[in-house]
Amino acid sequence: MVPLTVENIKKSFDNVQALRGVNLQVEKGQIYGLIGPDGAGKTTLMRIVVTLLNADEGEIYFLGKPTKNNIGFVRANVGYMPQRFSLYPDLTVEENLRFFGDLFDVPQAVQTKRMEKLYQFSRLGPFKNRRADALSGGMKQKLALSCMLMHEPGVMVLDEPTYGVDPVSRAELWDILKQLASEGKSILVSTAYMDEAELCDQVGLIFKGKILASGKPTDLTQSLKRLIYLITTNNAHQLYLQLQTVFPAQDCNLFGNGVHLIDRKQLGLEQIKKTLLDRQIEFHDIQPIQPDIEDTFLELIHQREVPA
Repeated sequence: MVPLTVENIKKSFDNVQALRGVNLQVEKGQIYGLIGPDGAGKTTLMRIVVTLLNADEGEIYFLGKPTKNNIGFVRANVGYMPQRFSLYPDLTVEENLRFFGDLFDVPQAVQTKRMEKLYQFSRLGPFKNRRADALSGGMKQKLALSCMLMHEPGVMVLDEPTYGVDPVSRAELWDILKQLASEGKSILVSTAYMDEAELCDQVGLIFKGKILASGKPTDLTQSLKRLIYLITTNNAHQLYLQLQTVFPAQDCNLFGNGVHLIDRKQLGLEQIKKTLLDRQIEFHDIQPIQPDIEDTFLELIHQREVPA
């Protein structure tokens, strides 16, 4: 039985199409990453999955049952972590955990055992008597995740759990998700951070309410056949602006200390170097690189808006 299946989900708000026929599956023990920018439709889809919104068209199957006819079953068995911190700031870490345990009718003795396990992998044990509003951003997210796990749901839906979280806490949260998946949990997680796509077993690249491509991250990056060059410099933003006066804007993407240039016209390394020198564009180095998931996503957006 597939834990979560989304079939042709469509949703509009007035004249805005938020979702345009989304399809995906989350297998047992799998992390499925819904990757896309703000406004892509990630939150809308997740709210439909957990029965907080109704779809206009399509169907979602949760543990084999259609969600529209089994709302109580879904809410009792899903773990949902919304984008905004939704715990009780006046309660301590332990009190929040107890509250969610009581909410799902978890016996007190079972709660105690689960809390000890949750304290171990979240590292919140030393802070169990601290009020939630006194926790750091990363600790709040780990507490929200721990509260969601008090009733041990088999399917988990997390809406941008690492948004605004420091890099160390982001890594710790992903370690926790990996551990949960290894224990058989099925996880649907959304993020706008492209680098997190490579931490997922499967990803769906979503843009303007439509999944442009889905599959294993490595398979998606290998599907981009165009050659890409990394051009480095001291002033990446200035280089980025200068390159757009020579090459099509959609072929120039700003990355860290340089620019990724898609060689759409197959000019080759030497011709690109000559062009930069002739135009007196300063750069340190230029090397061919393997595309990453962000390169793939940007190319898919380009293909969607301007078919090749």
